[in-house]
Amino acid sequence: MKSDAISYPPRGLSRDEAARYVGVGSTLFDEMVADGRMPRPKQVNSRAVWDRVALDIAFTSLPDKSNDLQKLLERSRLDGSRK
Repeated sequence: MKSDAISYPPRGLSRDEAARYVGVGSTLFDEMVADGRMPRPKQVNSRAVWDRVALDIAFTSLPDKSNDLQKLLERSRLDGSRK
């Protein structure tokens, strides 16, 4: 196989990697998957694999402590719909 000079981050993450990626422990991550705050995994043969992009989307959707990001996103959507 030819060596590639560009490094690629993994797209599929294990349960423990996905939990670390969003900054929580595995137990809390399991709770977040169960209640819908985090996405369910994809099945790759017998393995459960989380999509890094889906994790990014779910993480962005979580409420902020100060809610500033949510306000900016909502304002941006409102401004875009008025045009």
